[in-house]
Amino acid sequence: MIQHTNDQPWPVVVGVDGSACSQEALRWGLAQAHVTGSALEAVAAWQYPEVFGYSYGWTPSLPDGGEFAKTAEQSLRETVDTVRNHLGHSVEVTIRVTEGHPVQVLMDAARNAQLLVLGSRGHGTFTGMMLGSVSQHCVQHAPCPVVVVPQP
Repeated sequence: MIQHTNDQPWPVVVGVDGSACSQEALRWGLAQAHVTGSALEAVAAWQYPEVFGYSYGWTPSLPDGGEFAKTAEQSLRETVDTVRNHLGHSVEVTIRVTEGHPVQVLMDAARNAQLLVLGSRGHGTFTGMMLGSVSQHCVQHAPCPVVVVPQP
């Protein structure tokens, strides 16, 4: 277990996008945090959706980032609450919702983590792949150990 200088273990960081794989990763991460006496940080990333049609003079009216962030935070809190209620662990959990590409958000969160836990596949477009592009990038570049939990 990796510890801060004040003898508190660094958190287990789990990437959560609402997919079944990320929920399984959250279950695994909560169990690991419980065993090691660590806190858990559940991390979600959000981005403005890509909108097509700009070349035809159409400019979409998108809500400000606050609406996207609020929706992402609500979804993350619900997922964490659901998974925690099934496990019964009393692990301290913090929530982090950040605008940006999931890879960059997870890399930033992993800087102060003892472990980064991810599902093998998220809500990406290549659903037939064994390992998603985000988890694959994190395995290769994360500044801490990475656990990739297979799909349930």
